[in-house]
Amino acid sequence: MPSNPGSFGAFGPTTNVWDVTELQQVDVKSPEFKELLVRLYQNINLMNLVLQVADKGVYQTEEFLNGQIWFPNPANNSSTQTSPQFRQDFRRVVNMRATEPSLPNSGTIHLPHHIPWNNANMSWTRIYGVATNPTAAHGQPTGLPLPYAAVAGSIELNVDDTYVNITTTSNRTMYTVCYVVLEYLYQ
Repeated sequence: MPSNPGSFGAFGPTTNVWDVTELQQVDVKSPEFKELLVRLYQNINLMNLVLQVADKGVYQTEEFLNGQIWFPNPANNSSTQTSPQFRQDFRRVVNMRATEPSLPNSGTIHLPHHIPWNNANMSWTRIYGVATNPTAAHGQPTGLPLPYAAVAGSIELNVDDTYVNITTTSNRTMYTVCYVVLEYLYQ
């Protein structure tokens, strides 16, 4: 990882366009051809580096290394056994339909997240979700973000060592599709 601040980002090269007819006429033993190969290798390397640090738009129910890079753990320094290093972020989606038919009517559901929990070596970076009522009025699906705050009918979202817990304060059984996204670091 780059060590100087401000050098992070996923900036890809602009596409270089070569005239194919010129390429076909280049002598493979010429300095121009060798220069072309060097530039091609450099472009491929830069594209590879950009892809490695890009946040991936993949949301699956298995643990996935999402491409986010977090600052080194502040507890690690030159005097600790583990040296400071950038940390990679993981993502996992919990699909409510795998265990529950809908959100509850003023109650709590517990959805297993299947993350090997270790309090000393793990921290959450994001916990969020969405619930969908696919058969709402006028035939249009409606959605609620999780957590959801309202004067009447809030929805709480929290995670413990085993479960994603969703608590409703009103009847939300019409919401039959629900996804919760968990993102976390191992220290």
